[in-house]
Amino acid sequence: MNATHTEPIPNPLSHAPNFSVSPALEAEVNELLTHYPEKRAASLMVLHAIQDQFGWISQEAVEWTAKKLELQPINVYELVTFYPMLRQKPMGKFQIKVCRTLSCALGGAYELHKHFCEKLGLDAHAHGAQTTKDGKFTVEFVECLASCGTAPVMMCNDAFYQGVTNKIADQIVESLD
Repeated sequence: MNATHTEPIPNPLSHAPNFSVSPALEAEVNELLTHYPEKRAASLMVLHAIQDQFGWISQEAVEWTAKKLELQPINVYELVTFYPMLRQKPMGKFQIKVCRTLSCALGGAYELHKHFCEKLGLDAHAHGAQTTKDGKFTVEFVECLASCGTAPVMMCNDAFYQGVTNKIADQIVESLD
């Protein structure tokens, strides 16, 4: 690989003009690298550390990661665009994830998702995660949250909710306002 020539990313991600790696994050990444036989092998863990810090992976984060791992940006970009747990745009402070697999779908997940979207002023028919204009909430469908018998289920950040009705959904949102 020619480390002196950098190929541009074919479809750039969103930009974070003020992207700056803190000394603490730099130290965390340096420590992560000690656990792998090659820098490239640490790619996903480095991206997770960046996402933990910033909430998403920007174009600048991809370029920084590529330089840090002595890779081409396209090598990092491929990971960011392949793995759905890596966010390509800023997310809300509160991330509402509604399970949409069969048990939850039959239990009312699509109606629950629609209710959240309507309550928060989002388009219930739009594909993918949506964030409110104030940046407070992100609503999205996710695959199985492993509680089929208590459908519909959802998460808000790390909190897990079972048997969620519209009334419970409203209480969750109001408790976060």
